[in-house]
Amino acid sequence: MKEKIMGFWLRRPRYRRRFRTEQYIVLAFLTVILAGALLLMLPVASRSGESCGFLTAMFTATSATCVTGLVLADTYVQWSGFGQVVILTLIQIGGLGFMSIISVFFFLLHRKIGLQHRLVMAQGFSLNEMEGVVHLVRTVLLWTAIFEGTAAAILTVRFWGEYGLGQALRWGIFHAVSAFCNAGFDLFGKLEPGSSLGLFVSDPVVNWVIIALIILGGLGFYVWVDLARHRRFSRLSVHTKLVLTITAFLVLGGAALFAVLEWDNPRTLGSLDTGEKLLASIFQSVTCRTAGFAALPQGELTEASKACSSVLMLIGGSAGSTAGGIKTVTIGILFLSAVSAARGQSRLSVFGRTIGADQVRQAMTIMFLMVTLAFSGAVILSAGGGFSFVDSLYETASALGTAGLTTGITPLVSTGAKWMLILFMFFGRVGIMTISFGFLLGNRAKERYRYAEAKVLIG
Repeated sequence: MKEKIMGFWLRRPRYRRRFRTEQYIVLAFLTVILAGALLLMLPVASRSGESCGFLTAMFTATSATCVTGLVLADTYVQWSGFGQVVILTLIQIGGLGFMSIISVFFFLLHRKIGLQHRLVMAQGFSLNEMEGVVHLVRTVLLWTAIFEGTAAAILTVRFWGEYGLGQALRWGIFHAVSAFCNAGFDLFGKLEPGSSLGLFVSDPVVNWVIIALIILGGLGFYVWVDLARHRRFSRLSVHTKLVLTITAFLVLGGAALFAVLEWDNPRTLGSLDTGEKLLASIFQSVTCRTAGFAALPQGELTEASKACSSVLMLIGGSAGSTAGGIKTVTIGILFLSAVSAARGQSRLSVFGRTIGADQVRQAMTIMFLMVTLAFSGAVILSAGGGFSFVDSLYETASALGTAGLTTGITPLVSTGAKWMLILFMFFGRVGIMTISFGFLLGNRAKERYRYAEAKVLIG
């Protein structure tokens, strides 16, 4: 019966004709968010025993499902054990994708996965073809369990002696899932509300485990499989080479920038020793890649550091991963395209392969839409709430990049601004192009003819 209910859209012919694959993904995320919001509205979900109201529940459910981490209230202080389980479930579903979770039931029941299910899976993982998608899902589920389980065990051992086995186990599981899915939710409010990882800024075990999980989750599931099959860099696909190269550059370059900009800031790195400063700089660079854990007080960063963080949050992780944002390869293609154009080259080539003009145009579209939304939203927040533009941009970049970092203004914004952030988190996770192709696709018939070419002045 469960299978019939969850496969209802996919098996009835009239629904196949009515919905595109992109629409399935959008509607699936909306369904999960609404279901999560209704559960979080229940009095039993709040620690106080009173309903939190629809807006708070909707904001939190969206943030969890879209693996963002922006919250209106501290997760431990606001939510009971039941509420925390709901949030963790939403994080896992949002991180791996709705169809990946549903496929578990197909595997357990030994049922064949149909064509429409495969299409949705491929779209969810940002794949260009369906071949091998079921094997990829199996691999993703297996390695997700391995990564999260190993990290949870390490964190449990780390917290055990200081906080007891029960507390350590809860923290280990919750933060392993939250970090791997790049969600940024934490339960350390039990120690100090709103502290996130600030109390563990100099703890190497906690920091490196979280860093490893964030990077693994943000690389992309296709990259895992490619690395497992071809362990030499020269044999990897162009996509994987770009992901690894750009990720390394952004992590190391971001860490160097934060170290330089914050080294003598007494409110952030200034009070730490040299080793702790370097560790905190690396963590800040990595967590800006859509993770949302804060080891440093984000509101105390210099204006330059906030600007750098906003850029990193907008870029985000890689396609087909648990991360959001513009994506690493998108930025890489745009940068290489600009270099090629500046050198007078008509084609874009990288690692001995040519990147098609249609992919360059798609990258430009994503970049334009994300940056436009981020700046427009920042103007609205700044004008309507009286916040500084830098802090407002930090907030909108965090929502669109599904990063979850904040300078502390999230609970202070107006009701309308909260709904705007909800939309931004949804856009950032589901993907602006997915929503556009699903609901705003233009008339293809117009491409059958073309107007006479015109020359305009550029530059």
